[in-house]
Formats: sequence, C-alpha cells, structure tokens
Amino acid sequence: MRAKPMEPERGPPLDLVHLARQCQCDAGLQDELLRQFRLQSRALWSQLSEPPARTLAEKARIAHTLCGSALAVGAGRVAEAARRLENEIRAALEEAPTKARRLRRALAALDASVSEAIAEIERIQVI
Repeated sequence: MRAKPMEPERGPPLDLVHLARQCQCDAGLQDELLRQFRLQSRALWSQLSEPPARTLAEKARIAHTLCGSALAVGAGRVAEAARRLENEIRAALEEAPTKARRLRRALAALDASVSEAIAEIERIQVI
C-alpha cells in the first residue's frame, strides 16, 4: 500500500517567472536548466527511492541537493517536499525509527511533486 503524501504546497509545479528572472530571460538557458533539472530530479529520486542500500544521512544529502536544484528552476513544490523529506530524515536520525510512516509520506509527497514538475516541463518543452 502506498503511503498517503503529505499535503504539498499549492501553486504551479513551475514558477516560470522565477525561472525567467534566474536566467535573465535567456530562453536557451531556461530550456537547458529545465532539461538538466528533469534529468537530475529523476536521478536523485531514483537514489532516494531505492532500497535501503543508502544510509539515511546520504538520503538527507540527496534530498537537500534536490531541494536546491528545484529552487533554482522555480519548482517550489518539489523544493518544499524535498525540504520536508530532509527534515524528516534528520529527525529520524536523531530520534527513533518511529518516524517511518511520516518518512514514507514525505517520500510520496516528493514523488508526486517531482512527477508534476517533470510533466509540466514536458508539456511546455519539446524533448
């Protein structure tokens, strides 16, 4: 049974105004950043969702990286979900594994946010 995702922050999957400002309205640069984010977010999500071959500390670092990458392209919901996941992992490291259910929910929320952002990128961009 899939964990119910934590309620993600509302708003568009991508803030294209933010992205345009970040890239100084350079459409080529925007396109390249979106392509890189699409590839990187999939790779990072794969690393996070694989069986527990990685330590929780490694997964916290991966979530932190995904958060920063998402912020750079205006994927605020991905960034918020990754930040929540990182916080849950760090709390789980400090406390007991009783946080497992919340951790699964945070992972599910990040999965949903990444999928939405990728779908939006693919909707607006010819691959």
